[in-house]
Amino acid sequence: MKGTTMMICLFAVATQAQAQTKWKYLQNGLEISEYKVSQKSIYDNSTITILKIDPEKYSFLLFNEQMKTVEQTAKENNLVATINAGMFQRNYKNMGYMKNYENYNNPMRNKDKAILAFNRKDDSVPRVQIIDTEHQDWNELKTKYHSYAQSIRMIDLKQKNVWSLQDKMWSVACIAMDRKGNVLLIHCRSPYKMHDFINIMLQSPYNIRNMMYLEGGPEASLYIETDIAIQRRVGSYETSFREDNANNSYWYIPNTIGIRKR
Repeated sequence: MKGTTMMICLFAVATQAQAQTKWKYLQNGLEISEYKVSQKSIYDNSTITILKIDPEKYSFLLFNEQMKTVEQTAKENNLVATINAGMFQRNYKNMGYMKNYENYNNPMRNKDKAILAFNRKDDSVPRVQIIDTEHQDWNELKTKYHSYAQSIRMIDLKQKNVWSLQDKMWSVACIAMDRKGNVLLIHCRSPYKMHDFINIMLQSPYNIRNMMYLEGGPEASLYIETDIAIQRRVGSYETSFREDNANNSYWYIPNTIGIRKR
């Protein structure tokens, strides 16, 4: 009887996971999922939006030093999706290393251990990856791609939560790789402590390999546009900055990652 009960429980968990990871087709190589989080946030619907992208079918582009919303950038450049490229300084430069072909937005690499790399030079490396500088050889990989954007590591290549505990919470935009090599653009309007948010993603059924922080609070932005649907995701809450759920407009940001059909 006890064994039967356990089997029923495991079946229920599996069924729930399948329901939570239901992907909606947007177009070939592009799917979206809305993940309902059991750990409720203080604001909004406690739902995480995940856009799954097959990098074999989509190009990744970096737009620098232009104060525009992600929606403006998408419409002006025929993109299917746009998201923050990282936190920025007063001079619109990225907080860490950022390079796009011959343009150095910021030539200085800081202590953060995650670097998104794309626009590869040859097929000796994946089309897109999040380089973990603790577990990978940056000196080798820094010459393999045309485009790089550095930010804070959230999940390392050993699937470990590497964000320290803190009481502050905020809306978040981030990027991840799954174990099949897909790129995941992730947005959550509902504020969470980042250590808790990372645990939520680790415990989710999205098979995350590693994950990198992009932006938080009202600046956290994700825009998706295909023939099937338009999806706008806007952040709001940030401890000690904007402690409300009232922001419903995209903020202007200088650096953006864009996705375009090959």
